[in-house]
Amino acid sequence: MTDFSKTRAMFEMPEGMIYLNGNSLGPMPKSAPAKIADFMNNEWATELIRGWNTKGWFMQTNTLGDRIGKLVGAEPDSIVVGDTLSIKVFQAVAACLALRPDRKVILSDNGNFPTDLYMVEGLVKLKDAGYALRTPDPQDVMDQITDEVACVMLTEVDYRTGRKHDMKAIIEKAHAHGALVVWDLAHSAGALPVDLSGDGADFACGCTYKFFNGGPGAPAFIYVAPRLIGDVEPALSGWYGHAAPFAFDVNYRPMPEKIDRMRIGTPSIASFAILEAALDAWEDVDMNDLRAKSIALQELFIKEVEARCPGVTLAGPRDMNARGSHVAFEFENGFPVMQALIDQKVIGDFRAPNIMRFGITPLFIDEDDILRAVDILEGILKNETWKEPRFQVRGAVT
Repeated sequence: MTDFSKTRAMFEMPEGMIYLNGNSLGPMPKSAPAKIADFMNNEWATELIRGWNTKGWFMQTNTLGDRIGKLVGAEPDSIVVGDTLSIKVFQAVAACLALRPDRKVILSDNGNFPTDLYMVEGLVKLKDAGYALRTPDPQDVMDQITDEVACVMLTEVDYRTGRKHDMKAIIEKAHAHGALVVWDLAHSAGALPVDLSGDGADFACGCTYKFFNGGPGAPAFIYVAPRLIGDVEPALSGWYGHAAPFAFDVNYRPMPEKIDRMRIGTPSIASFAILEAALDAWEDVDMNDLRAKSIALQELFIKEVEARCPGVTLAGPRDMNARGSHVAFEFENGFPVMQALIDQKVIGDFRAPNIMRFGITPLFIDEDDILRAVDILEGILKNETWKEPRFQVRGAVT
């Protein structure tokens, strides 16, 4: 059994804070400052350029990828780390289209995270070859997987409501129609069990600053099924994915039949140092234990809010097997209520138009945190403290 009291002790948390926003930015691992200091003092400072060889910097894209792969059910040597999630989405969708050149439809849904849709819109304009992006309601995606679809691009867990797509079922139907699937795991990786290999996934990508706790701007990752990697032509052909990067050829040749071809440019080794510290917290975590704990905490949170907070309604599915690891509630004045909660050290976030979102992360959240958070929310609603003018002011980030 996973010892969540042990993982809780591995994170820095301000006194009195109930942090329900790990689905947006994870807290800092206590080991991160020492890890980055060690990198600066005992790697960069002493090794300088030699560190690419002596400290293994050049292959950290892959060694970190394998560590993440163990947490998302990926085969060895099928994930690399680097760049941003937006870049990785672009890479994956472009690869799908190249593998299905006779098809012109990209299928997503209107609940997908906007940047994923923006990246596809940009790709469609760039290619200027008659591609169409379709975005039905999430529950209608299955019905729209047809023989004309080249790529199904979905975020497994809806960033607003927490609604979870059935990965295995969608992959099976897409494959039956000859389509490929790209999964955005931003709200799945580190939140619930993912079995990319077992479910027959084609492509997946995700970030490491949310549930993996890699820090602000931590690098993204991309997965390509080993059965496809030899046929994938990188749309973004950087020197880091070249077959012989230090030959400095004028023309690009991708790394032959290896996930390395999905690398692009030189990554941030400093960010990798922090990510290493963050991944250490997962060494003794069983993802099934994590999921069971997450469901129990979500059920407790929903039950208490619905019993004690009139006017606040659950967004997304009530069936826990159909949701990820955050709970969203709709409330007409959700923004100022969230600011009042934050003022009392209950940290969630707001998503337009009226959603208060709370990440349930068992690595550092327990039952007492949930009950105290509901106590505070109940008081804010009863006393209407959210009506104070200071809680109406919107910052650049909500």
